[in-house]
Amino acid sequence: MRFGVLSTAGIARKAFLPAIEPTEHEVTAIASRDPDRARSVADAYGIPEWYDGYDDLLADADVDAVYVPVPNALHARWTKRAADAGLDVLCEKPLAVDADEARDVVDRCAERGVTLMEAFMYRYHPRTERAIALAREELDAVRSVTAAFKFPLFDRPDDVRLSPELAGGSLMDVGCYAVSIARQFLGEPERAYAYANDSRGAGVDTELAGVLEYDGASARIACGFDTQEVQRYRVEADNGWIEVDDAFNGPSDERLELEYEIDGRRAVETFDVVDQYGLEIEAFAASVEEGREPRTGGEETIANMRAIDALSESAERGHPVEV
Repeated sequence: MRFGVLSTAGIARKAFLPAIEPTEHEVTAIASRDPDRARSVADAYGIPEWYDGYDDLLADADVDAVYVPVPNALHARWTKRAADAGLDVLCEKPLAVDADEARDVVDRCAERGVTLMEAFMYRYHPRTERAIALAREELDAVRSVTAAFKFPLFDRPDDVRLSPELAGGSLMDVGCYAVSIARQFLGEPERAYAYANDSRGAGVDTELAGVLEYDGASARIACGFDTQEVQRYRVEADNGWIEVDDAFNGPSDERLELEYEIDGRRAVETFDVVDQYGLEIEAFAASVEEGREPRTGGEETIANMRAIDALSESAERGHPVEV
């Protein structure tokens, strides 16, 4: 598969472009609003074509699909434009600013007959697959999930994660992972309650703590930019528990562990080094080739955004809201 990349964003340079190199796929074009930056990244990564602007790439590049790592508020716009150009789309998370916009994007891609996949790379790591399967097959009555993703974000005036206009904030940036994993174990919540803090006066949440409520179960969600890094989730059930550290974007050059105790049997499983971004790319290409819905396709995206919307609304209103 030949990819075009819309933007020279850090996630593209640090994760996507290195991940695609060992695969059978390739990046044949990249675009930026800054032509010098497009040319520089193209030269650094051996990309044959570069474009001064995203529209030019969509109109002229000889590509099969695009990877969209632009700021959050622009995901929907450029995904729809790519779909209108007949291109399959791998878009960074979150796909849209809210569930309504996500539905609009999903419908547009369906109308144009293109494959859409949200780039939740952690869902394609074998450890995540194993944890979900283990819970479904061996845990009885999951009662609670605790999931957290925090890291220290140093102040930079132009950081898109601190921009309300670009749909920044910790919930949209990293809290979406915690919401995603909680839903894998508990399904869709009924109500949400959250408290958020804006420690930078930026107009976005820099810390958020929330609860997703279910019938007989709950998920505790935490995300933020103000404390030391933590990536963790724990699942607790009537007959045991599952716990994972370095859960979402852990070291790519280390073996990762999954710890659990079920029916009195305690174990630690170790997983070989893999590049989960590379696995994500392979899964996307396979979905396109086979004409099937990706694991992190449209309906999954919309469901995750509904829960995120509810947490955000609750934090703003100061009381629980229905999902």
